Amino acid sequence: MVHFVGAGPGATDLITVRGLRLIKEADVLIYAGSLVSRDFADFLKPDAEVYNSARMTLEEVCAVFLRAESDGKNTVRLHTGDPSLYGAIAEQIAFLKGKNISYDVTPGVTSALAAAAEMGMEYTLPGVSQTLILTRVAGRTPVPSEESIEALARTHSSMAVYLSVSKCAELKTALLKGGYSEDTPAAIAFRVSWPDQKIIRTTVGKLDSCQKEEGIVKTALVIVGDAVNQSDFERSCLYDPDFKTEYRR
Repeated sequence: MVHFVGAGPGATDLITVRGLRLIKEADVLIYAGSLVSRDFADFLKPDAEVYNSARMTLEEVCAVFLRAESDGKNTVRLHTGDPSLYGAIAEQIAFLKGKNISYDVTPGVTSALAAAAEMGMEYTLPGVSQTLILTRVAGRTPVPSEESIEALARTHSSMAVYLSVSKCAELKTALLKGGYSEDTPAAIAFRVSWPDQKIIRTTVGKLDSCQKEEGIVKTALVIVGDAVNQSDFERSCLYDPDFKTEYRR
């Protein structure tokens, strides 16, 4: 069986209890070595096989799946953050289905949530923002035109932009065209939860200059929206004494 597991944003203690159990039980570990800590291998059984998918093609990964399955071994395919978000698991699952190999998926903490935790922020502030958009700037992988940064920016929602920190100039231009102002709060979250983590607070108008000054070109998330400042929000109805609920009247 193949278990797709979300490793979380970086720190090994941010993996789920289920994810850690599966790693401890695994006979084979395939991990995204360019993004996932090698320290997760420390939890493996002494005789477990370890493969770094950063150096592998899809075909090579699938070949490991097949060998492990034929030998009756359990495989953990360890992805950064949550496997369902920019994890490229759909093509792997399609292969497994075609070979009638059982699989399951264990979610993980994605960097947008880990960054918010480090910043002490809530994306969904009453009166400020009630929507969080997870997206990316178009690159080698295209983005549907209706999902362009400019189009999404028209909502003025909170936005977490993945895989795009090296394109901050392009991102800034699209955000401004979409209606965000130059002084809209923003942040660049670099390697959240890793020892060298860095959170840089800035504005949309300074995104590109800030990115250049810091020299950050990968492994970072860009967060945009008025919620970044955590100010001028309304009180939540949930704990308002005048708001009745099923449990409080």
